[in-house]
Amino acid sequence: MKKRRLYLTGMAIAIAATLIVLWECDSAVPHRVAGSPLDESPAASRKAATTLTFTPTVTVTLPLVMRNAGGVDKWALWTSGTQLRGANIYQRRVYPALDGTDFMGPGPVGPPYTQQDFDNLAAMGANYVNISHPGLFTETVPYTLDTGIQDNLDNLLEMIAQADMFAVITFRTGPGRSEFWTFWGEDNVSDPQEGWFAPSYYNNRVWGDQTAQDAWVEMWRYAAQRYKNNPIVVGYDLMCEPNSNEVGAYPLGDPLDVWDPEEFYTQYGGTLYDWNQLYPRITTAIREVDPNTPILIGGMAYSAIEWLPYLQPTNDSRTIYTVHQYEPFVYTHQEPPTLTNTYPGTFDADGDGSDDQVNKAWLDSLLSTIDTFTATNGVPVAVNEFGLMRWEPGADAFMDDQMDLLEQRGLNHALWLWEASWPPIQEEIDAFNFRHGPDPNNHTDVASSDLINVIKKYWARNTVRPSNIW
Repeated sequence: MKKRRLYLTGMAIAIAATLIVLWECDSAVPHRVAGSPLDESPAASRKAATTLTFTPTVTVTLPLVMRNAGGVDKWALWTSGTQLRGANIYQRRVYPALDGTDFMGPGPVGPPYTQQDFDNLAAMGANYVNISHPGLFTETVPYTLDTGIQDNLDNLLEMIAQADMFAVITFRTGPGRSEFWTFWGEDNVSDPQEGWFAPSYYNNRVWGDQTAQDAWVEMWRYAAQRYKNNPIVVGYDLMCEPNSNEVGAYPLGDPLDVWDPEEFYTQYGGTLYDWNQLYPRITTAIREVDPNTPILIGGMAYSAIEWLPYLQPTNDSRTIYTVHQYEPFVYTHQEPPTLTNTYPGTFDADGDGSDDQVNKAWLDSLLSTIDTFTATNGVPVAVNEFGLMRWEPGADAFMDDQMDLLEQRGLNHALWLWEASWPPIQEEIDAFNFRHGPDPNNHTDVASSDLINVIKKYWARNTVRPSNIW
């Protein structure tokens, strides 16, 4: 009998650390937010959201460094070997009751990134930023455009363009989905009164509410209309880790907690829980307004490699399928002082009770699932999240082997995480900030480290940038 696999990614750990600390420090946080849409009945919610309302705006041409956007084939960047090497940035909505006034910055989205942050990333060799960002529509009915979120994304794209890098837009949240999806497996939401946060924060209606799914479709139609002419935007990643197998449609139902893909699709295939029925609708909406920009689609269970074969390719000829690669989790997510697993090393990597020889051959075998998927379906794959905590023993060797194997397969890749230089974040949450070196007690940038040198070695292979292909 297969047991549940834990795929809590680095982003979830970082968010949890942030919010738990602030939750403990802020005794004024209410247990339930009065008037929250989550306090409504499901029927009332669907009725209130029957008509989607949003305001289209004229596409804004941002100031860019490119000479000419005409005739570019963004698709070739995904199908001509490894062309894009870079990192994720992460931002979420700011929750004043949890974050206070300073921790995540003064805006509606945080932590703040600066032009210098992106210039430094480009100077290290990266040519690609995966923007892990809130969606443009509100999370609660009536699912309208949030201009503060939109302005923030516009600003990020302008700074990335000025740094001469490409960008993929990834929506983490949106209609019927709040940032708190990342805590489902770690919190006691089967009894929300005992959870980490007030029940009103947990919103995963999107997996049980047709109206919320319709709004995701419209959100992406709107976003594609807005950004289709932006020459640095080389992809739309439709939803970061669509974990319906874990979270359920709270508060419309209990957590599913199904970690075997065959079991999941036997029980829930074809229902609203099935991501395979939603992303084709989003794809169709995007293509009605933007026939060219590549689309990226990841699978469930934190987009783990073992769920990749269960993605059903659409008939869209410009779609890339993605995985997030943090295996073996019992190595990549060890917290000090207990760092017992090393790379290469011998330990139980997959939870089956038997030790494994974890080395480059083990990683190569893991990635063979990608080989089979691409050969079977004739579609490209990218790894738009991967990484490990900076202090893991042998981190440089692990990263070197993994990046080499990705390059051998011609896969574009973005590591987790290029952290903002916002001081409170630098001091508090830096497990994946490789710039801080291997010492867990150091919270400032170091001049060099073995891990930094490995990353720079691969990023130095980048030859294409917006300024030299347009």
